[in-house]
Order: sequence, then structure tokens, then C-alpha cells
Amino acid sequence: MLTRLIPSSQQPLPAIGLGTWQTFDVRGKAAYPPLQQTLEVLHTAGGSVIDSSPMYGRAEEVVGDLTAELASRDAFFYATKVWTQGREAGIRQMEDSLRKMRRTSLDLLQIHNLVDWQTHLRTLREWQAAGRVRYLGITHYTDGMHEQLERVFSQEPLDFVQFNYSILDRHAEQRLLPAAADRGVATLINRPYGEGSLLTRVGHHPLPGWAAELGITSWAQFLLKFILSHPAVTCVIPGTSNPAHLQDNLRAAEGPLPDEATREKMAAYVRTL
Repeated sequence: MLTRLIPSSQQPLPAIGLGTWQTFDVRGKAAYPPLQQTLEVLHTAGGSVIDSSPMYGRAEEVVGDLTAELASRDAFFYATKVWTQGREAGIRQMEDSLRKMRRTSLDLLQIHNLVDWQTHLRTLREWQAAGRVRYLGITHYTDGMHEQLERVFSQEPLDFVQFNYSILDRHAEQRLLPAAADRGVATLINRPYGEGSLLTRVGHHPLPGWAAELGITSWAQFLLKFILSHPAVTCVIPGTSNPAHLQDNLRAAEGPLPDEATREKMAAYVRTL
């Protein structure tokens, strides 16, 4: 498993993690077995990052229920978010996240979509000083907010920034990814498949023959390897509830990564489909 360093601590982080939006928002224990298998696949392959949010319905609680049953529960990197207005509401929400995820502390707390970020950042710094969270971050999921994300981490010392980036949505390459690298901010990449639209676009077409030179055996690996080949990307967090799909995703972090010329060749090929 490829790892990248978190600049603020130099801790290595596995380069592919697991998003939980929609996929872990389930009700009833009958839905748990494939999700538990998915978490076991993540751990066995050397992955660790689990990204969630209060916005994701029951996802935090399901993650807590499932990891509580795993011997590897303390090996995961638990990331969630605060997504509300006001200091007291933010504290209540973060306390709820700890309870739901069954943790006494979290690896990463992020201000979701920059909602009331000035207020929550003060609280997060207090929590970080008290050892209740290791890393602080901000997030968004649209190109139109990249400038604001850059503005915030240029003004405030932060450990992580999370945003959208994919083979056909490369806006982040213009300023956000280089700025994060310059400022020493780790990056989490959401929407790597364009919420599934990219897989739908390419799924009925064959992989180009030259993809085998990079050890690529699926379109998921093709799309993820493109993202991972940008040096400013720390970790990609595609969401899935299917252990076989996660196993496929994780293989993108094995073997060689494309160079700049091959990256452009990959993007050009996808544009033709």
C-alpha cells in the first residue's frame, strides 16, 4: 500500500481510504455484514482512513458499531466533521460524533463545507490542545469553493484540506493542490469517480492496452491511479459498501504510478469515451 506523509507530523498515511457517504447510512443489523467485511478488507490491505460526517445519516454510528467488534479497531484513522452553526451546537455535535463512533478521541476533525468555520476552528484548537483530536481540517466538494479553501488554509495553520478532484474535473490542479503542497497541508480527495458518473461513462469500454504497464486491471484503478499520481495528493477516499469494490480500489495504490505524459494520455483517453 502506497503511503504519503502528513506534512504537519510526518506520519505516513495509506493513500486510499474509505468514504461513508450514503454507503454506511443503513438501518438494521442485517445490513452490517458486508460493511464489516469492507472494513476488514481495508485493514488487511494496509488501509486505515475512514471518513464520515454527521451529514451522512447513520454512517458515524454504523462505523462505531462495526469497528467496536473488530480487533483492529484502534488501527483505523477516524475522520469526521462538524456541520452546524454556533459554538455550543458544534460542541454538542462533536461530542455526539465521539459517542457514535465509540472513540475517546479522533484522528481528524474537519469543518464540513466551511460552515461557520471561524467559530468551529477555535473550538477545534481547544480540542487539539486537550488531546481530543490529532488533526484539524476543512472540506468542500465543488470547484467554486476551491479559492475559499485556499484562502482559509493560507490564513490559518491546518493539517488537512478535503476537496473534489478527478480525471475529468481537474480544477484543483490550477491552484489548490499546489497551494496545499506549498503550505504543508495534507489533502483528502472526495468525488474521485464524480459520484459514479465516471464509472458509468467508461464502464462499457475496454481499458487501453497500455494500462497494463501500470498494473491496472480495472477502470476504478485507472481513475484512482491518475489521482494518486499527483504528488500533492495524500489520500483518496472513494465510498463503497462492497468489499470486492474496495479491494479493487485498494489495488490502485500498488505498483507504478503514471508520469506526467502518461497522466495526460490517460485523461485524453477518457475524454474520448
